[in-house]
Parts: sequence; C-alpha cells; structure tokens
Amino acid sequence: MADPNPPSALLLLPPPSAFSFDPVKDAFEPSLVDVYTKLSDKLNESNDTAILDIALAIPGLLSSCQPRAKVFAQLQHYLSSVYTLIGAVCATRNIELDSPGGIDTRVVFVDQATKPAERTPFGPILDLQSLADCDRRWDHVYYLGNTAGKNVADSFISHVGAQAKDGRAASLQAITSHPDWTTADPLLIPDDQPSTPYYSVVVGGTFDHLHVGHKLLLTAVALALEPGREGRLTIGVTGDALLTKKKYAEVLESWEERWQSTASFLTAIMDFSPGEKSLQIERGLSPDPNGQTPLKNVLTRIQPNLAFKFVEISEMFGPTITEENLGAIVVSKETRSGGALINDERAKKGWKALAVFEVDVLQSGEATDTESFESKISSTDIRRRRAQRAKV
Repeated sequence: MADPNPPSALLLLPPPSAFSFDPVKDAFEPSLVDVYTKLSDKLNESNDTAILDIALAIPGLLSSCQPRAKVFAQLQHYLSSVYTLIGAVCATRNIELDSPGGIDTRVVFVDQATKPAERTPFGPILDLQSLADCDRRWDHVYYLGNTAGKNVADSFISHVGAQAKDGRAASLQAITSHPDWTTADPLLIPDDQPSTPYYSVVVGGTFDHLHVGHKLLLTAVALALEPGREGRLTIGVTGDALLTKKKYAEVLESWEERWQSTASFLTAIMDFSPGEKSLQIERGLSPDPNGQTPLKNVLTRIQPNLAFKFVEISEMFGPTITEENLGAIVVSKETRSGGALINDERAKKGWKALAVFEVDVLQSGEATDTESFESKISSTDIRRRRAQRAKV
C-alpha cells in the first residue's frame, strides 16, 4: 500500500565556481550522494516515490534575467550539468529516480539575495522568500556544511519565520560537502545582445514515463517563458496512434496519463504561490494538419497569468503549424534541425518564425556505469523494466 505521505526534502545548493559539468561535480557530488542515499534508505524498498526539490542559488539572479532570454543559455547549461550529475550519482549507486521506489527530482533556481529586487512565485526562477512561503511541507531541508552552504541556509531561514512559529518548518540538516571553493564574480553574465521576452513557448515530445531527460527539456521550456503578463506553455504530446509500434507498447502510458504527468511536473517547478490552488481544466479539439480526425487538447490554468495547453500530435509539426500566435520553441541539440523545418512550414503560411532555444543533452559518458545511466533516461528501457516486473 502506498504511503500517503512519502518522504520529501528540499536541498539548497550554493553557487558553484562555474556552470559546466566538472566544477558542478566537484562542488556537489558528495552532497548529492548523501541526500539521494538518505532518501533511498527512507523508502526502504517500498514502491513509494520520494520527492526532492533542489534549489540552485545564484546571487543577483532576478535582476539579471530581464528578459529571461538573456540568461537562458547559461541557466540551461547549468541545469544540464546538475541533471547529468544526478543521473551519474544514481546510476553508480543503483538508486532509482522516477520509477516506483525511486526519487522524483525537480530543480529550480533561486535568487540568493536576502531582499531581492522583486518577488515572484513564478518558477523555475524565484526568490528565497517565495520558496519559504510556498505550501510545500518538506520533511527535511538539507544544506551543504561549508561556508557557502550555510550562507544559503541562513538566508532561507531568515524567510521562514511564520512557518517556524506554527510548527510547519522542516528540520534543517547539514550534509556532506567539499570545502569552500572560489566562485566567479559575476557568475551569471547576461547575453549582451538585444533579447525579446516570450510569453508563448512551445515544445513537443512523447513524454512517456517522465524521466530526467524530459525534466531537463521541460524546465528549459519554463525558463524561456517570461513572467509578468499572461504566459502560456504549449506542449505537443504524441498521440497514442503513433506509438503502437513502440517496444513494450503494453506498458506505454496513455495520452491522458502522459499529459497529466507532464502537467504535474511543470506545476511543481513553476507554481510556488501560497494558498489554496484552484486548477481550471478546459478540454477541446484542435485541427489535424492532415485533415483527419480533430486532435484532443487540454488547457490547464495554474495561476491567473500562467496556463499550459496540451495538444495531441499526429505528425512532426504539431501545434507549431496550426497555432500562429506562438513566440518561441525549445529543442534539444539532437533535434535542432526540427526547429528550422518548422519555421520553413510557418513561412509558407506567411507566419512569423519562432525563436529557437537549444537545450544541451545529458552526458551519459560522465557516469561510471554508462549503461545504467542511459537506462534512467530511456523511456524504452523504463518500459522494459516495468514489463519485466509485470511478468513476475
């Protein structure tokens, strides 16, 4: 029987010396080993899923990312380094991630300033006060035991006041860490080229059995969306009819399950507003570019100025050639050619080209056990393991 309150934790990480993989590994590997081992032990071989929110602190973050496009390249690179390290740590120690009995990880960025220039509960970039004020109740808040880690923990605690008074604050615990390192000053250098804010961003994928590779892509999509006025993420999700020939199709998640798990993850990294949540869901139909049966869509409103639209995909272009009012698309470096093809199709319609944001891919070669790492970021391998378990 599933535990109604599975283990949950928040890990506060101070700024690394740089955003590339090697300095991130040098700074955070012992701490990630410690935290993932603790959470895995708490699961005690059950089928529950623990939750781990990781907050990456960066000084002056909110004042630097106006618009967010100016810091997208650096932040997605940092995000890729962190998710690569998470995959390597868990692969080496045979710790499950998003499968039953594993750890559901969500990574966001926080401004380390005690009094940031602005307050925003709109992730995945937010201030420490909004993180402290949100309604999440972690069992533990972990921080690095060195000077940099304690500074972030002290800043967080200074904002927790009300929670501490009514007994809702999680216990803080210092964890294994390397001695202090020297951080580049400034660490985050905004792009000096003119940048446009984008309030409508699109991405496409299958999103079957959501894993860290999906999470990197989806978090990057959220990074590209500008807060302020009404924003919308449009997520094309491959329709069931296109997936019948996939390996282990018997354990493939349905379109309904896939959009819901994607919505759940996006909500977890984007909505830090306090108070009761009132999720609004509207279902509809979208035109099929091939003129076939209309495609399903679901609009979910998370905040008054934030909505997700999930559209069933029947071919490679999806909503990018049926919805004109999109501003940007996020693609992985493996699928960059797709962005050019999409803009060619939009040009044929006389529509404005989409800005293309590229996301790094996870580097499985950084893991000691490459095969195990790749199995954690492969939907096919995840389905294979589930199919095998179902036969036992």
